[in-house]
Amino acid sequence: MKNSILKNGIISGILVSMFMVCMTIYMKYNPTSEPSMIVGFTSMILAFSFVFIGIKQQKQANNGSISFIKAFTTGFLIALIASVMYVIVWLFIYYNFFPNFIEHYSQMMIDKAKPEDVATVTAEMNQYKEWYKSPVMIILLTFMEILPLGVLVSLLGALLFSVILKKKN
Repeated sequence: MKNSILKNGIISGILVSMFMVCMTIYMKYNPTSEPSMIVGFTSMILAFSFVFIGIKQQKQANNGSISFIKAFTTGFLIALIASVMYVIVWLFIYYNFFPNFIEHYSQMMIDKAKPEDVATVTAEMNQYKEWYKSPVMIILLTFMEILPLGVLVSLLGALLFSVILKKKN
């Protein structure tokens, strides 16, 4: 089990991190272009397909049956490994290659805001700038980008493999 979780978590983490690196490079060298949230979340969903693979492998290792808790735990651990890798890669990128990211992102969000929303968006972006002064907050914010989706995919995978595709005796 541990081997399957580790292998699928690492593959998932590499995949989602590669997409993030590509999007960050694109954003840095195309300052007027807004990064696509659709591409970002699609890459996360694609990477989290390894949650399903890992749960299926675990089910096969248990003679075709798996409990909801075991399936969820397997999926969650795969998602956690991928999320940790994502956060580590982001910290490396941010501190070494794109330290002005939050200023760049804030300006982009303010520029694209509707005139009546500029004050609200500016206040929101100022809050993010404050948060980005702390490495702990950067870590927490980055986990909040990816881990909730990983938990959701883990729940779906656990439901799929332990309830919907339950082995009939």
